[in-house]
Amino acid sequence: MIPAEQIRPESASPMPPTALYSLFELRASYVSGSAMSRERRRGVGGRAQSKDTGGTTHVSGETGSVTTAEPTKETRSEEDLDVPWQIVVHNDPVNLMSYVTMVFQRVFGYPREKAERHMLEVHHQGRSILWAGMREPAELYVQQLHGYLLLATLEKVS
Repeated sequence: MIPAEQIRPESASPMPPTALYSLFELRASYVSGSAMSRERRRGVGGRAQSKDTGGTTHVSGETGSVTTAEPTKETRSEEDLDVPWQIVVHNDPVNLMSYVTMVFQRVFGYPREKAERHMLEVHHQGRSILWAGMREPAELYVQQLHGYLLLATLEKVS
C-alpha cells in the first residue's frame, strides 16, 4: 500500500483534494477479542454508538460509520409446505446402471432390489418418481442427487 502522504491528489484522481483525504481518514483498528472483552469489562472504550431503527443497525464512531440491514426472510405459505412434493430422476446417457443403483441405495437407503427397479424405470421410461413427501427433505434429497451428478427435479404433486 502507498501511504497517504505520498499520494498527490491532482495526479491520482479527478476528485477534489478534500474528498481524497477524507477517504484516508477511515481506518480500521485491529483489536484482539480478549483485549476488547477486557475493555468492555472495565468500561473503557465503547466510543461507538449504536442505534436500532426497525431492523437496520447504524453504528458510528470516531473512525467512520457502518450500516447493516437484516437479510430479508423467505416466507412460504403453509400450503406450499404441506403439499406433497415428489423427487423425479431423469435418464442420462452418462452414468452407469450400477452407479445409479448405488446412489439410490446411499441417498434413500433403498435395498438393492428396489434401487434396481427404480434404475430400470429411469432407463426404460426416461424418469422415475423416487420419493414423495414434505418440501424441505425433498430439497435435501435433490441436492444430494445433484452431488452425485444425477439429473433430479422436484415436482409438486397435483
